Amino acid sequence: MIASAVLNQQLLEYLNTGILLLDVDLSVIYMNPAAEVLLQVSGRKGLGEHFYDLAWESEADREALEGSINTGYTFTKRETEVVLHNAQSITVDYSVSPIVHPESRTPCLLIEIQGRDRLIRISREEQILANQETTRELVRGMAHEIKNPLGGIRGAAQLLSRALPDESLDEYTNIIIEEADRLRDLVDRLLGSHQLPKHETTNIHEVLERVCQLIEVDQIGDIKIMRDYDPSIPEFTGDKSQLIQAILNLCRNAVQAMVEAHVEQPTLSLKTRTKSQFTIGHHRHRLVAHISIEDNGPGIPENIKENLFYPMVSGRAEGTGLGLSIAQSLINQHEGIIEFESEAGCTEFSIYLPLKHC
Repeated sequence: MIASAVLNQQLLEYLNTGILLLDVDLSVIYMNPAAEVLLQVSGRKGLGEHFYDLAWESEADREALEGSINTGYTFTKRETEVVLHNAQSITVDYSVSPIVHPESRTPCLLIEIQGRDRLIRISREEQILANQETTRELVRGMAHEIKNPLGGIRGAAQLLSRALPDESLDEYTNIIIEEADRLRDLVDRLLGSHQLPKHETTNIHEVLERVCQLIEVDQIGDIKIMRDYDPSIPEFTGDKSQLIQAILNLCRNAVQAMVEAHVEQPTLSLKTRTKSQFTIGHHRHRLVAHISIEDNGPGIPENIKENLFYPMVSGRAEGTGLGLSIAQSLINQHEGIIEFESEAGCTEFSIYLPLKHC
């Protein structure tokens, strides 16, 4: 059976791949719904527009499109960043094929375009979660190997202290005991909380306001706190104390970074929104809360970005490198994840939490 024109049209409309047809002037003469969604423009508005008024890449790529019409060569580009008409940047794969218009018999370009941002984000999240689990297993094993001999060292120092003939020598055994205790406490901090989350009705804005109170009590510098809350975010089940600890770690890091860098007008911005049908790792959630924590500090050094959530990694001279690792672990226990984007003058940590109804 030969497919009809109506069937062909319907198949194009149901494709998840964006399909565009450009004439010799690179003006859009057809776009399917997937292309409309990807380029964030309606078909009615996009038809007749120059392709690079909808999605701009570079002058060299414009010449490549024009050359494809003239030479008949096809080409494909992977993970290319384009700027849309609304100034938003997206990452796409696209293929260009010169064809002849079936009706007018004039040269045209068929562009197949697929968004890559979601796949890149999912891959990045899976890597973060895998790294976090590997880190937890490594720390657990290390803690076992360290704490056992530490207990023996501490006990031996206590026995030695009792057997020493001169009390003035107790100073040395006390140093051994105190340092053993300090190392034990460090290992405990690396392991994080031993308690399972205590799930209860939780309002994310109550959590954020508690964090703001604690930041203001710290009185570290003259920090301006900006709030942009979405009051429609529903309550969900979670451990308030763990969420407060996780968000407080992120906020304190931001504040301390701004103070140490002597930022003229240090500002901490807290923003909440919801996202629907959002994927975290391998799981798609119907609704998630997006908590954004943004500062205007110096940014995260490039050399530690890839390993930022590992224990003992810090971009601050006085940092312990435990705050972010613990925060990620606590959010992971709520089936969420922490991501970040950073450049000089703007660092944003994004927390995504599934909104499971009480």
